[in-house]
Amino acid sequence: MAKSAKKKTPDTTIVVNKKARHDYFIQDTIEAGVQLQGWEVKALRLKKVQLLDSYVLIKNGEAYLLGCNINPLDTASTHVIADPQRTRKLLLHKRQLSQLFAATQQKGDTCVCTKLYWKDHLVKAQIALAKGKQAHDKRATLKERQWNIDKQRVVREHNK
Repeated sequence: MAKSAKKKTPDTTIVVNKKARHDYFIQDTIEAGVQLQGWEVKALRLKKVQLLDSYVLIKNGEAYLLGCNINPLDTASTHVIADPQRTRKLLLHKRQLSQLFAATQQKGDTCVCTKLYWKDHLVKAQIALAKGKQAHDKRATLKERQWNIDKQRVVREHNK
């Protein structure tokens, strides 16, 4: 009897903002397109991007990604001026924009980019509505994560 061949799906993730999960309670996520230049797409293929301090600004009915650092390649064209900290426009429907605008007007709520990934040949950004954590919340999250790791270790040792 032949084994069924499982096709591995390629990892489409470009970069994940782990600090956002540490600093915020993630409430809701939205997928948005990102308006990029040619050199930025080439740099994203080599994963030369950082999302560490990035956030979303809603201004004049449009959403912009700020703080996303895309490092240009050494082989970039000389006639193109590459700005790694350029403000990039996010492509969203009007309904999604109004939802984001209404949510960010509440006290303590913000909008952050948690992930960049490929969807077919397009670059998509996962935008999250988030509420800021305080120091004691961060400690509780770390303690819970450590407890889950210890619990798995005990169960694994017990099952041997």
